[in-house]
Amino acid sequence: MQSEIELYRPQNLAEALTLLADYGPDGTPLAGGTNIVVELRDGHHNCKSLVDLSHLMELRGINQQNGYIVIGGGTTITELIDHPLIGAHAGILREAARLFANPLVRNRATVAGNLVDASPAADTAPPLLALNAEVQLMSQAATRWIRLEDFITGVRKTLLQPGELMFAIRLPVPSDRSAGAYNKVGLRKADAISVLSAAVMIELDDAGLCKQTGIALGAVAPKPFRAYEAEALLFGKVLGPELITEAARLAAEASRPIDDIRGTAAYRKRVVAVTVRRLLTKAVEVLK
Repeated sequence: MQSEIELYRPQNLAEALTLLADYGPDGTPLAGGTNIVVELRDGHHNCKSLVDLSHLMELRGINQQNGYIVIGGGTTITELIDHPLIGAHAGILREAARLFANPLVRNRATVAGNLVDASPAADTAPPLLALNAEVQLMSQAATRWIRLEDFITGVRKTLLQPGELMFAIRLPVPSDRSAGAYNKVGLRKADAISVLSAAVMIELDDAGLCKQTGIALGAVAPKPFRAYEAEALLFGKVLGPELITEAARLAAEASRPIDDIRGTAAYRKRVVAVTVRRLLTKAVEVLK
């Protein structure tokens, strides 16, 4: 049975960081609560103190700074759907947000919360990985930026240290010669955990050759990841059907899915190949 928990509601970010520093491993940041409250109820998470960040406006907002789109860690999933900067520059992230759980959860769940939870099926992780996102971790003592692909280290494991919170997420503004696509495969159309998800971004140069690419997958390995071998195959080449098919095969080979109630490992590998091929083809068509 979960023991009694102290709940603190700091008035500002500085006070929140002080509380987290004071409580160290016994203090847990609380934002939307859509993950941690369920885990506390089910006995899957133990903590002595919760520091409520949900009302802190310092953690909210989306803006453009020095060539980056910067998203406050406390920004809700619904805000991703509605914000013009996300629509203009990170359409794959907006699409993932649209397919995230249900409206009630989207209105509460935060971007940082989804990433810190570090589920292999975290919906925002593949598009943010494909967009080369970094996360900003903040404590009372220091601030540091870490690549998202390094931040999540395994199933429910991250580089977040006691006393830290995720202050922001940033991604480079894609060029005008970039396009992306996203798809989530689930057992039903809405409010479902991913069987798998995939996001791709490609950038072509003036000659039509692949200048940069991101292929990211979720729910098919212990953590969301980039398919670097598949990306490398495409670099500097014209993205034709045969090349795209081979890149999709390499992406599927890079996955390490498991059998569970949502699908078998073999099924997931087959669908990864089909999904990545379709997404790359769609992105190329946009740039023609």
